[in-house]
Amino acid sequence: MKSPLVRDLKPNEVTTAIFLVQSKEIRQKKTGEPYLSLLLSDRSGEVDAKMWDGVPEVMETFERDDFVKVKGLAQLYNNRLQFTIHKLRPVESHEVDASDFFPSSLRDPEEMWAELRGIVNALTNSDIRNLLNAFLDDPEIAPRYKFAPAAKSIHHAYRSGLLEHVLSLAGLAKGVAQHYKTLDQNLLIAGVVLHDIGKIYELSFDRAFGYTAAGQLLGHITIAIQMLAEKFRAFPDFPLELRTLIEHMVLSHHGKYEFGSPRLPIFAEALVLHYLDDLDSKVECMRVLIAKEPLAEGLFTGYSSSLERSALRKDRYWTAENDMAEIVSVPEPVEPEAPPGVAETPCNDSLFGSKLQLALNEKD
Repeated sequence: MKSPLVRDLKPNEVTTAIFLVQSKEIRQKKTGEPYLSLLLSDRSGEVDAKMWDGVPEVMETFERDDFVKVKGLAQLYNNRLQFTIHKLRPVESHEVDASDFFPSSLRDPEEMWAELRGIVNALTNSDIRNLLNAFLDDPEIAPRYKFAPAAKSIHHAYRSGLLEHVLSLAGLAKGVAQHYKTLDQNLLIAGVVLHDIGKIYELSFDRAFGYTAAGQLLGHITIAIQMLAEKFRAFPDFPLELRTLIEHMVLSHHGKYEFGSPRLPIFAEALVLHYLDDLDSKVECMRVLIAKEPLAEGLFTGYSSSLERSALRKDRYWTAENDMAEIVSVPEPVEPEAPPGVAETPCNDSLFGSKLQLALNEKD
């Protein structure tokens, strides 16, 4: 087991560890000398790193997607953890356990795969069921579907993230279909399983996540339509109208033209698929935003361009509010004991009433 992990880095502590190079830039200081700006990662997260001295000796010895062993100092800079590298050397792949460096779903991929197969096999529409099984039975598609991330960085950006995202959507789709009785659950599940299937070829995920050439040139929606066209050849009797509905769900699942959707969703199942996909991705995006940079101070995260907002660290806010409530809590008022011979009456509820009652008692 790799140690320490990115999440173990502490401010003002010198650490030696092995990381994966997510990105590498050679920049110039004001003096004209080079320095390195790196993004280092492992399965627990990523950290910005800078190397200021001794750069010419090492800058050509490694590239992006290589493993490096570094020694340096972690510090908080602009409320974010940054690692200043003092020493660096490349590390060969055979010296590391790859599972230590690639973030993965907490769920077992085979267990999730079996769950997805069960959902598909329970569908009552045989045309849809057979089409989906043609994808899931494909020996080239299946292993990529099991381990592909759902995105490069925005949501479910870890190995088997796509499969976890699809299962989450399937659970949501079942609940919504039970609530809205007019929805066709079989059609909705077809959209769930196929809407992002093009990502298995759009994204590269052997090491650092990135885009393939096809991903850059075509995008996952176009790739998915191509994959559907290929599979439909094996089903010449597949109903044309149903085929068109499924293709429309894939084409429209981003919901808006400005989000890269070639079409707008124009029937109920397509609309529901878009909103569920958007919901699941945004909830996961917010979870990651709050979980990252645990050492940063304050109740709010930094700005997220994908969410177009900062997020409240709710647990920190809730704890702070409760702690403050304990500090400023005022004990229940205790009624003063009446002087001897003074009767307690309702008028004691006010200062004027108390004085009046005392005067009356003294007069007596």
